[in-house]
Amino acid sequence: MTVTGWAEAVRVAGRAGQAVRERTSAVRPPLELPLAEALGLVLARPLAALTDLPPFDTSAMDGWAVAGPGPWRVRPDGVLAGQSGGALADGEAVRIATGARVPRDVTAVLRSEHGSLDAHGGLHPQREVVHGQDIRPRAQECRTGDTLLPAGSAVTPAVLGLAAAAGYDTLAVHARPTVDLFVLGDELLTRGLPRDGLIRDALGPMLPHWLREAGAEVRAVERLGDRPDALARAVAASEADLVVTTGGTASGPVDFVHPTLERLGADLLVDGVAVRPGHPMLLARTAPGQHLVGLPGNPLAAVCGLLTLVVPLLRGLAGAPLRQGRDAGRTPGSGAVPDVYETRRVQLSSDPLAAPAPPGPDAAAPTAVLDAPVQGHPSHTRLVPVRVDAGRARPLSFGGPAMLRGVATADALAVVVPGGAEAGHPVELLALPWAGGGGGFT
Repeated sequence: MTVTGWAEAVRVAGRAGQAVRERTSAVRPPLELPLAEALGLVLARPLAALTDLPPFDTSAMDGWAVAGPGPWRVRPDGVLAGQSGGALADGEAVRIATGARVPRDVTAVLRSEHGSLDAHGGLHPQREVVHGQDIRPRAQECRTGDTLLPAGSAVTPAVLGLAAAAGYDTLAVHARPTVDLFVLGDELLTRGLPRDGLIRDALGPMLPHWLREAGAEVRAVERLGDRPDALARAVAASEADLVVTTGGTASGPVDFVHPTLERLGADLLVDGVAVRPGHPMLLARTAPGQHLVGLPGNPLAAVCGLLTLVVPLLRGLAGAPLRQGRDAGRTPGSGAVPDVYETRRVQLSSDPLAAPAPPGPDAAAPTAVLDAPVQGHPSHTRLVPVRVDAGRARPLSFGGPAMLRGVATADALAVVVPGGAEAGHPVELLALPWAGGGGGFT
């Protein structure tokens, strides 16, 4: 068995998903969905503006639309949002609401708090009136045909709002990748306390929700125990884009995933990864257009396998960009680490106004500075649960392969290069789904 470097494993998984999507695009065209059904999916085409935004000059404030120099005669009518008022003559003003269309020949909008009415109904400015003030000009945000977002962008709530404002009723999106999950192991209990060498199954309750958070449609969750024939039948019958198994990927007496894949004629793309926890994970092509990821049975090791192989594969299948990571996540001789996990991110900067990196293949992965040293493995990357605050990452205890206590309180996993990292050293972060909100490929 040739162990694959962590960065290379991430790249192989992402590109495997991409390759399937590209080969099947003719037979699996994008979905055209109503806005309300597109949340969490990925744009299949660029989002181009169907109208100018705003589509006409609008008032930015409540107040008066005024024409010419003041003082002004206030007309008895008013202009509300959704209405169009008549043109104003010099010396006239009309009440106007925020968002209302500005009448023709208007000089400016005078805010309510910046004007006063005299006993005869005349309007007087309390400060200088500048031509065009508090008017949002037509096409200030975009012009018809402008590209607002590239293909591959995640559909977030903000994207839905932008699409609606730009004139869309539906969006062209890629379908969610489908997943079948097969939980292996005769030693697993589904309820009650551990007893007589049996332990509770942590992955069965956790992984389906994590897969959905990663943007997948989970079609089946089956407990197959330690039955090689049952696994072979389940994989052969699966029509999902991705099959995920738990346990059975090492070389123990009941580790039968490898023999089953050989029996099915699968092609192993990744057979072991130089990462701790999680090194006995694997990725195989089981059929044209279908892959299988074998996760280790230890819970945190399975999480690391999920982030290393499953999430990048899902992003490739869904048409999400495979973004490039920073050098902080490099393993020797591996090149840059692809950041293909989540576009949502934990807060890394103490400056709340710091601009995020734009979406796309050249956007850099986030980093934080370690608060404490992290011991490394001599030759393997480590994925370490951390809490992040103002750009500093605090390594957490309970990061062993069988433990979930650390990751349950973490914001992210820090990518620690072979040999370890000292306090003050920048490390790449893999954000966890609950750290940034949203779902799917956001």
